Amino acid sequence: MSAVQEPTQKNQGFFGNLAFNIVIPVVLMSYASSEDYLGPAWSIVAALSFPIGYGLWDLKESGKVNGFSILGIISVLLTGGFSLLKLPAEYIAIKEAAIPGIIGIAVLVTQYSNKPLVKMLILNDQIINWPHLNQVLDAKGKQSEFKKKVAVSSYIVASSFFLSSALNYILAKMILVSEPGTTAYTEELGRMTALSYPVIVIPSMILLIAALWYLFAQIKKITGEELDNFINQ
Repeated sequence: MSAVQEPTQKNQGFFGNLAFNIVIPVVLMSYASSEDYLGPAWSIVAALSFPIGYGLWDLKESGKVNGFSILGIISVLLTGGFSLLKLPAEYIAIKEAAIPGIIGIAVLVTQYSNKPLVKMLILNDQIINWPHLNQVLDAKGKQSEFKKKVAVSSYIVASSFFLSSALNYILAKMILVSEPGTTAYTEELGRMTALSYPVIVIPSMILLIAALWYLFAQIKKITGEELDNFINQ
């Protein structure tokens, strides 16, 4: 029974994420921002309440606080604050670039610590059986060699966030051209949100998958065992 429920829960999480963070905000900002409906300001408030609410609900459901969820909520609050204060679009462009940029820097910095961020991102305990992997690496004296491979993957993962940072900034500068506080500006904000998935998420995901594939290949090569021996089923 659990084998059937697990992918179902993952699908529900994906579609919930997509609906509350992308689809509903885009619809509200694109079609309800005119004075005949909610208006520019209230459409932004309504649109951003969904990702904030979903983020808080997800934190409650998971039972633990993680930095990425907090950064996501802060990012949404900043977008709303900048828009409602009618600050220049440059503020949103800088914010959009800063969030993934900070994560990319954190990935590079933490690779020199005992808990590299890359392990949490692509090689967490839900994927890898770390006790068994560490046992095999210790037995073969390969811990040092494996850490070097993890460092390489850190550069790949960090590059995905730096790419996202650059694309975020370019997308915001290209789309947000109207006067803040206007219906046109709110519609542009919706368009930017809609385009963020195909323009930003997909290229970044390709690099993250490449980093994961690289580490999987290195685990198999260094240990001399099949990868399945280290994957949590």
